[in-house]
Parts: sequence; C-alpha cells; structure tokens
Amino acid sequence: MSSSFQPFEDLLTKEMQIRNYSGRTIKTYCSLLVNLEHIIQKSLYEVDTEDFKSRLQYLITQKRASVSTINQLISAFKLFYVDVCHREWKEFHVKRPRSEKKLPVVLSLSEIGRMISVTSNLKHKAIIMLTYSAGLRKMEVIQMTLKDIDSQRMRVRVVQGKGKKDRYTLLSETTLFVLRQYYLSERPSTYLFEPIGSKGKQMSETMVSHVVMSSAKKAGIKKDVTVHTLRHSFATHLLEAGVNIRQIQEFMGHTSFKTTATYLHIARLNPSSITSPLDAIIISI
Repeated sequence: MSSSFQPFEDLLTKEMQIRNYSGRTIKTYCSLLVNLEHIIQKSLYEVDTEDFKSRLQYLITQKRASVSTINQLISAFKLFYVDVCHREWKEFHVKRPRSEKKLPVVLSLSEIGRMISVTSNLKHKAIIMLTYSAGLRKMEVIQMTLKDIDSQRMRVRVVQGKGKKDRYTLLSETTLFVLRQYYLSERPSTYLFEPIGSKGKQMSETMVSHVVMSSAKKAGIKKDVTVHTLRHSFATHLLEAGVNIRQIQEFMGHTSFKTTATYLHIARLNPSSITSPLDAIIISI
C-alpha cells in the first residue's frame, strides 16, 4: 500500500461509526475489503472498475455466490469509494445484480412439532421454541437477555435487531412454560442462552445453527432447514391463521412491506373462507 494513504480500515470504521452502523456490519465490511485487497493484490485505493468486476464475475460464476453476498461486497466498496475517497460512484460503472426471486423454505406445523418433540436437551428445546414462536433471527436469539422476556404482557422484546431497530414480538405461553423450566435448571445470569460453564457470555451463532439443524435431522425432515427457516415458518403460519400482514411486518421487524409480502406467495390461504363485505351489511331488498 502506498505510504501516502492512511490504512482504509481506520477511515472506513470511523465513517461507519459516525453513521451509526453496527459493530457487526463494520467488522463484516472491513473483512470483505481486506480480502478484496489480498485477492487482487492491489491497494484498495488503486482497485479500478475492471479489477472489481472481474472479482464479482469470479464470485458469481466460480463460487456461486448469492446475490446478497455480491450486494454486500458492492455496498462495502461503495461506502469506501464514495465516503472515504470522496469519489463519484456513477464514475465507477458497477451496478448491482438482478435480484433472485426465490421463495423461502417453510415447515409445516407438524414438522415444527416433531422438531420440538425429538429435542430432549431442555436448553435446545427452548432455543427452537423461542426462535419459532417469536420469529427471531439467529443474532437476536444469542443477544436475548432474561429481562427481554416480558411474561406480564406476553411479549418478547428484541433490542437492536437488524438495522439497529427495537421491536416487540409474541411470547407463546407454551414457550414461556419451557423457558421457566430451563431457567430453573440452568440459571443463566445475563443472556438467556449461555454456553455451558460460561456464565454471562453469549452462545455462538454456530451453536444455534447446530441445534436447529440437528433437531431437524433427528425429526426426519428432508428440507434444507436453517434457523431462518423457523422465522419464515412463523410468519407464514401467522398469515395462514388470519393475522394482518402489517402486524406480521411489525413482529418480523421488516423495514419494507415488500419483504413481508413474500409470504403471500407461500401461505395456503382459503378463498372460500372469505366473504364479501356486502354480506355484513343489513339492507332491505
């Protein structure tokens, strides 16, 4: 790297902190760009459009990188290029890839029930039940504290979820019962789910993924099940139960209604159960 340039990580971190990006996003963006420098064998300040497009092409065609992965790299570099280097992005001539129109994997109610039934470990059972019944993201599960479970209002508080937003979602009575059993058994001190022998520390995201995938496999479910599958299933099942989609948007913490509207394509809605509003009006004919 040229000695005339300050290391980009310091400048990028400063810019992102000023703009109130989460520590997680800052770490991810810096890691992506450090890797880009390493692969291209150039200072990030010297990476040109052809270098960047070649890297994107390689990731898409050889590594089969998802659209979200590509967009994340573009977002990281754009922030560096525009806000650190003070250049015009339109001069870089890189556009985002067309979005993929893929529907998420969703489990049935019976499949959710099987996953819970075959999970004998009380902590693991509580993780699966809370994740599904509140529609939580993996990060939100590991950040959940004891005081976020509001048994008086039967709500789960999500603090600084994706996009640094707080929200409230549902607390299932059945989940609360299991959580109480789990608490009496393990007595976590700070976080709701703490590693064995590590009081006051968060469980890893990898462990949460392992818990969910192991239970799905044990339940004989052949679908590609992840932690996010439980979240998708929560939203879909609420919609099928007749919950207003705007309310589901609030529970899920979606910024865009379009994201929540995806579940309209998945939910099994019964048109025969819907009547015209005219039939609710008493009129004389």
